[in-house]
Amino acid sequence: MTPTMTPPITPPGPPLNPEQNAWLEGWFSGLRNRGFSFGDLVANPAAAPAAASIPALEDLIPEERIKRELHPLDAYPLLLQHAAANQAPDKEQTFRFKWQGLFFLSPNKEAFMARLRIPGGQLRSFQLRELADVVDKLTTGYVQITTRANLQIRLIAPKDAPEVLRRIQSVGLHTRGAGADNIRNLTCDPTSGVDPAELAETLPIVHELGQYIINHREFYDLPRKFNVAVHGGGPIPTVEDTNDIGWRAVRVIAPGTTAVPAPRPGDVVTDRVPAGVYFRCALGGATGHKAFARDIGVLVPPAEIVAATVALLRVYIANGNRTDRKRARLKHLLETWSLDQYLAAAEKLLGRELIRVPSDAAPVETPTAPAAAHPQVGVFPQRQPGLNWVGVAVPVGQVTTRQMRRLAELSDLYGTGEVRLTVWQNLVIPNVPDSLVETLKKALVKAGFDWRVSHVRSGFIACTGNRYCKFAGSDTKGHALELMKHLDARVPLDQPVNIHLTGCPNSCAQHYMGDIGLLGTKVKIEGETREGYHVFVGGGFGERQAVGRQVFQGVTVEALRPLLERMLKVYLRRRDGTESFQSFSARHDLGKLQELFGEDAP
Repeated sequence: MTPTMTPPITPPGPPLNPEQNAWLEGWFSGLRNRGFSFGDLVANPAAAPAAASIPALEDLIPEERIKRELHPLDAYPLLLQHAAANQAPDKEQTFRFKWQGLFFLSPNKEAFMARLRIPGGQLRSFQLRELADVVDKLTTGYVQITTRANLQIRLIAPKDAPEVLRRIQSVGLHTRGAGADNIRNLTCDPTSGVDPAELAETLPIVHELGQYIINHREFYDLPRKFNVAVHGGGPIPTVEDTNDIGWRAVRVIAPGTTAVPAPRPGDVVTDRVPAGVYFRCALGGATGHKAFARDIGVLVPPAEIVAATVALLRVYIANGNRTDRKRARLKHLLETWSLDQYLAAAEKLLGRELIRVPSDAAPVETPTAPAAAHPQVGVFPQRQPGLNWVGVAVPVGQVTTRQMRRLAELSDLYGTGEVRLTVWQNLVIPNVPDSLVETLKKALVKAGFDWRVSHVRSGFIACTGNRYCKFAGSDTKGHALELMKHLDARVPLDQPVNIHLTGCPNSCAQHYMGDIGLLGTKVKIEGETREGYHVFVGGGFGERQAVGRQVFQGVTVEALRPLLERMLKVYLRRRDGTESFQSFSARHDLGKLQELFGEDAP
């Protein structure tokens, strides 16, 4: 079938001769082949797909209609109008202002929360100082490290919102696209470039991808939120299997090779692919929906990660559900599409096939290692001789402006003026000389932090909670701090345990992947409504991937402290050898666990 051609536009002036026509045609053809267009003069890692089949306006959900009536990136003048009148936004503007990283907290508070974009969680000391100054002068001083290696600042009056955004941008940071139907903060190894265990540096990858996203408007109109993580093999998990797109570095090893370090999950032995470091890709993670990302069976060289990610994103943009908000995540698209179908669509945009994991590749034996102590806390030697990175514990991610300034000072005095946030709500100070480690340790403790690993305290994660989030059913951060103190004093754990508190089913703290997961709820006791939690056990990620099972329902905060103490003591008494809490809970059905955890533990 012959395609219909658009009639050419005749330029003014004398007609072009055949030689001029041929030259121009070749010139434009060359531009097209290189991914250039007049609408976007930046080389495209993956060609844009054909326009998606967008439903009629009347068929769209309200959020999609709002975006089409006025794109949220074009709503900044409205933000200025609200600031001039110190006016709270209505429902539609509340949605649009999320594109500027601003979240109106009503009914909890009549003020904004601002979420930043910090690719890879990498911050410089001057940025920390400016953020601390902004928080002191324009907010109430409340700062959180999030589970996406990011920062949130709270209680910004509408009149101050533009100034907060301006000052954040003045030090090279962004808030744009930090919420709603956008790609959230890009995460990677916080020890990228410094840890001897890593296979590939991931900070350069997320910075390149972050720049691409910031400069392409198409990535600000997704069907729903989208998470991307890249793990290069460092010791601190990035939980990439909980993301919509998760990349994990692996090795291809030639048969008969002996000089290879200990095997890792995902490594393959084959002579059909050149030996070296590649990334495997998994799609569709969303632990709030009890879904882990699934491997799509490709090997991608580090230099091609950005192009491949862009193609995968564009397939979702073109085909994600825009008529049912509850089924708009990538996970739901993959319930009707096969992984092969999705991969084929992405490869069509790339213009080439990706390398497949050979079907006859020999699997690498990866014996299950004992649970590692929380690797995000402690002092560890870098691959650069004489230098160390220090993992700093920040209880449930809460940090004051005074502490932010002190961290900036410590990173300048004892490191290279750099701090890296992690998905575990703590941070890393890299490049600390051997001779300065002991001094830094003392300074961190004095500032209210810690570098020492606790099998209890180091594993706590908590979302914002109902102090500042309208969705949360409980004060997760306050309760987490109480539980830390209670359990640390009463349970002498010799194995690490992760305890995740989340305030609502959105699961910002990923309660399903904790050894113990706590989901906030309201509990009625003798007609009185109290804060409480549903209790889950047995969650995990990576090679211990598992969705936690609910073992208790509607436990009040008052009853939770003795319950968790009893659960951990029963585990210590009845485990096999030094098995992990996850392994212990997996050996028993829920009825047996309820019986065991109901015992009177000494």
